[in-house]
Amino acid sequence: MATQTLTKDSRHTLTVLVKHNLNTFSRIIGIFSGKGFELESVTFASEAERGMARITITTYGTEETVEQINKHLHNVIDVLKVTDLTHKKCIERELAIVKVSTAKVGRPEIMLIAQAFKAKVIDITPDKLALEVTGNTDKVDAMIEVLKPYGIIEMSRTGSIALKREFQGSVNIN
Repeated sequence: MATQTLTKDSRHTLTVLVKHNLNTFSRIIGIFSGKGFELESVTFASEAERGMARITITTYGTEETVEQINKHLHNVIDVLKVTDLTHKKCIERELAIVKVSTAKVGRPEIMLIAQAFKAKVIDITPDKLALEVTGNTDKVDAMIEVLKPYGIIEMSRTGSIALKREFQGSVNIN
């Protein structure tokens, strides 16, 4: 089966409202693996309404590729709504926990970096710090890049979660 050619320059965020059912989640993942679509991140979590879940998918590709993904998602049983947040104003966040070595420079320098990114220190040992950073993907990526020279021991990222902003217009504050 041919793999879709995706361009890294076009990041897309989709949210999929589904009936809370792991089979639905499995079918959605199957679309991406079966059709060769790229997944950067995928999150699955219960909604406020009982029996419902929201899946947030981050992928790369052309508008045509995302249109194909959208059509495939709409055909999955128990998918209630698919929203492409790519060109909409949205609230998007990601969480990362990064364990970094303090052996080279000591804690103060790394704690200054954490402070600059508004990250929290969540664990300390004599030679390591564990930091929690929350923000958009660019912020999380930037902090990780800054910490790499110090020695990242391990890390875990949630992937993006997103919701459409209710107000889509612009505000003129004059």
